[in-house]
Amino acid sequence: MLLLLLVSMGCYQKPTADLILFNGKIYTVDSSFSTVQAMVVTNGKIVETGANALANKYQFRQKIDLMGKSVYPGFIDAHCHFYGYSTDLPKCALFDTKSFDEVVQRVKEYAANNKFSWILGRGWDQNDWQDSTYPDKTLLDSLFPNTPVYLMRIDGHAVLVNQKALDIAGITTSTKVQGGEIITKNKRLTGLLIDNAVDIVKAHIPEFTAQIKKEGLIKGEQNCFAVGLTSLVDAGLRVEDILLLDSLHKAGTIKMKIYAMAELTNESKKYWFKRGKYKTDHLQVKSFKLYADGALGSRGACLLLPYSDMPGHYGFMLKDEDSIQLLAKEIYDNGFQLNTHCIGDSANRFMLQVYAANLKTKNDLRWRIEHCQVVNHDDLKYFSDYSIIPSVQPTHATSDMYWAEKRLGSERIHDAYSNKALLKETGMLALGSDFPVEDINPLFGFYAAVVRKDQKGFPPAGFEAGNKISRQEALRGMTIWAAYSMFEEKEKGSLEKGKVADFVILNDDLMTAPDSILYKLPVQATYSNGVKVYENKN
Repeated sequence: MLLLLLVSMGCYQKPTADLILFNGKIYTVDSSFSTVQAMVVTNGKIVETGANALANKYQFRQKIDLMGKSVYPGFIDAHCHFYGYSTDLPKCALFDTKSFDEVVQRVKEYAANNKFSWILGRGWDQNDWQDSTYPDKTLLDSLFPNTPVYLMRIDGHAVLVNQKALDIAGITTSTKVQGGEIITKNKRLTGLLIDNAVDIVKAHIPEFTAQIKKEGLIKGEQNCFAVGLTSLVDAGLRVEDILLLDSLHKAGTIKMKIYAMAELTNESKKYWFKRGKYKTDHLQVKSFKLYADGALGSRGACLLLPYSDMPGHYGFMLKDEDSIQLLAKEIYDNGFQLNTHCIGDSANRFMLQVYAANLKTKNDLRWRIEHCQVVNHDDLKYFSDYSIIPSVQPTHATSDMYWAEKRLGSERIHDAYSNKALLKETGMLALGSDFPVEDINPLFGFYAAVVRKDQKGFPPAGFEAGNKISRQEALRGMTIWAAYSMFEEKEKGSLEKGKVADFVILNDDLMTAPDSILYKLPVQATYSNGVKVYENKN
């Protein structure tokens, strides 16, 4: 009676909330994939979701009339290289070049204003050139005889360097390296280095200053917010890289939420095994990144049968099998998650067996296989039997489809990029992009996953179309399933009461928009912890 009396006297005060979004279609991505009209946010967390009537329940500091727009949980990239992408921004961009001549032209233009002691670039892919043979260093030697040049292939598994860089690193035709190749022709160095051979030169490149790195990370974060990314998994970071990110988070300089896989080196193991798992509001470290083999494009992926376009060549593992088994046991014994780069069907089979030997049965340790590009159909059972999470990048299929069958042949191609088969086996996929190998825009991956075509609509029926997944599955893969793969599904990945208010606003509806425009839908706004971090001014 007293409450009724107070209300009638106008003394009852509605509870106060920071923000309400209403009059829209909000995809909660909860267990039933429900949609609501309104969402209430306070102190960076979701207080309530429901109908538009929520607008009358609270007093709000801010109201957003969505006017029919769609809202989604903040997109999560389950496998990328944010630190590398951001700190590569000052380097020469070689993405989308159509010939080696174009690469050289870009390098010449870049070099004219380069103030760093090395000429650094990334992004070339010989598979995109009319002449798809690997380049050599001859032209670089003539143009830059006294400045070291280091040009990384798009996938990071090969580089082209000039003679000056080879001299600095001490590489000769007699240099040997396990788990990599130093390519020669007619008994002379070509300047092309594959997989572990890359590290010989990389070790001699001076570090960028902390200020250059900081500026790159700020710019990289803004680029990510602009495409709706609010969290990401950074796949393989040095101790000092993680500590820099942590310091920038604590200073409020960057806000991107990062699940960092530590690189698997003796230094990194010693540091993290002693310190233990680490978690803040913006950073978590509880996993290690292992590389099993190389890339398919550079023929470093380890296959069960020889490459169809290089008889007798199987690719290679980057470490010997005994070392990998010991590393896996060490990570298991110390309670960390293991996430392993596996491209070829031989690498996938071996690592799945190593996982099985440690995990023993179904579990909640969430060990992941990264990429899963070629998995023999007889090996799919390991994923479900041992609760192994497949972490896949849908755009790899549509980037590689022009040449992948040449590498694998007409039969083995059916075991490649098999997203639907992996999903059927496990009930979940963690979706990412592997940027900067691919574009940072998660909607490119969404489109590739559900359509299996390039952005020109090729091929008309879709590449290996039986491995399309549904739009609902793709959205789960880049939100709640990605969050699960990083042990954060209770705090993010869906728009439910008590979770952080990370969300993205789009004008269009990802669930109903025509296939042909899915990849180019602009993000209208991105929010992290209920705070706007990006707004489309157009």
